[in-house]
Amino acid sequence: MLRVAAINFLNPAPLMWDFEHPPRAAELAERYTLHSTLPSRCAEELLSGRADLGLIPIASLNPGLAIVPGCTIASLDEVRSIQLIVKKRGETDALESIRTIAADTASRSSVVYAEILFRKFLGSHPAFLPAPADAIAMLQQADAAILIGDPALLALESRDQIEAAVGPCLWLDLAREWRSRTNLPWVAAVWAVRPEALGPSNLTAAQLTADLEDSRDHGLAHIDQLVEEWTPRIAIPPSTIRHYLTENIHYHLDRDCIGTIELFRRYAAEVEALPPLPHLRFL
Repeated sequence: MLRVAAINFLNPAPLMWDFEHPPRAAELAERYTLHSTLPSRCAEELLSGRADLGLIPIASLNPGLAIVPGCTIASLDEVRSIQLIVKKRGETDALESIRTIAADTASRSSVVYAEILFRKFLGSHPAFLPAPADAIAMLQQADAAILIGDPALLALESRDQIEAAVGPCLWLDLAREWRSRTNLPWVAAVWAVRPEALGPSNLTAAQLTADLEDSRDHGLAHIDQLVEEWTPRIAIPPSTIRHYLTENIHYHLDRDCIGTIELFRRYAAEVEALPPLPHLRFL
């Protein structure tokens, strides 16, 4: 069976629908073995050969991996789940005054988006300090904090509590910052596969692509059930979960999203955040 590394966050929930729900779950369990982990660890497992297919950050793509067409985790404007929180300092421009940023390391792509923002677009070079995803603790040790995924959504719900502890803050959605400067979607992750793993698993590229696209389509057709399932799991209102899955996240890997991946990797190489990736490889 194909070994699959997935992400246990809210945003990929529609993509995982068929893997986790009848009637397709039993059929897919004959072709795939699934486990969930952090985005960065998905990439590590795929690159090390401990997994064959992974939902990985676009920062982790390399020439040995092939992007599976069809699905993505992206946003066309505001995403909510990638927040740059900046402590305000009087009348000083908050972004210009940043010297240190505590960064949630769960996703390498999110940190690289921030590196591109500061190094390419703002011309500054703050230090990025790896830190657990705790907004108050992060802002007590640095000028700003980057939170991604569910911790970012939870921080938005606890905004008053966070600012009561650390003072007034500027809250920036990094997807919107990227969109405003490039006129392209923000893209977080794609399904990537080690192509050589398909042969032993007796899976064709067409079957794999169809399985993943069908799972996404069925998930998007069951948003109400996903909201019901996730409401006990994350402390945000059901209406916010629904809006997030239907309005904030974009799940189709279209031409603009591919253009984002190409531009992101070019800019990341220019600021020396990632090695060059001249050509994207597709399954």
